[in-house]
Amino acid sequence: MHDTSLTNAKFFFDTYQNSIRSNTEKVKVIEIGSQDVNGTIRSVCPADFDYVGLDFQDAKGVDIVITDPYKLPFANESVDVVVSNSCFEHSELFWVLFLEVLRVLKPTGLFYLNAPSNGAYHRYPVDCWRFYPDSGHALILWARRNGIDSLLLESYTSHKKMDIWNDFIAVFLKERKFEHKFPARIVEKISNFDNGWTSKSNYLLNHQPFPEDLRSPQF
Repeated sequence: MHDTSLTNAKFFFDTYQNSIRSNTEKVKVIEIGSQDVNGTIRSVCPADFDYVGLDFQDAKGVDIVITDPYKLPFANESVDVVVSNSCFEHSELFWVLFLEVLRVLKPTGLFYLNAPSNGAYHRYPVDCWRFYPDSGHALILWARRNGIDSLLLESYTSHKKMDIWNDFIAVFLKERKFEHKFPARIVEKISNFDNGWTSKSNYLLNHQPFPEDLRSPQF
């Protein structure tokens, strides 16, 4: 886990936790790719949430070991929140996994996605993708073509700290009709991001055509 991963996950829980609580008596969170490598999202999850970590090997931070990357061991509409950090770039068919995430989410469920928009080639065991400002919209289009009326609540690309990575962050709502239950947005509280978007507007916030590494002086 790199430095901005934990920061962005904390922004997510700080922004959405009260709305999530209002929709259920006991909040169930699952993380896809939960192995503790230099930290874990679990550390910024509210203590009263029921947190379950999934990964491919038995290791620190892993509660359930899975063998199929496209099958989550949960019933339909049984989970309040799914989070994934630095995992979707390694998923060869991430769009299939996205539909599986939506399957297990309750109608008011949220999916928090953090995936790199740049950075070094790193195989675990493969490295296939990078995510750009329109990636969240593309996944919503895929959901709707599969009969799920989902909504992208917001997305943005966060600035670097000490590491090389810019994180693409997206927050998805399982069913669009429940948008009113989630009035707050991360990008309304922070400023260190580019190409932000929310379901409240139709334009990019802090628009930048080039990522930070191509805006540096050496270029």
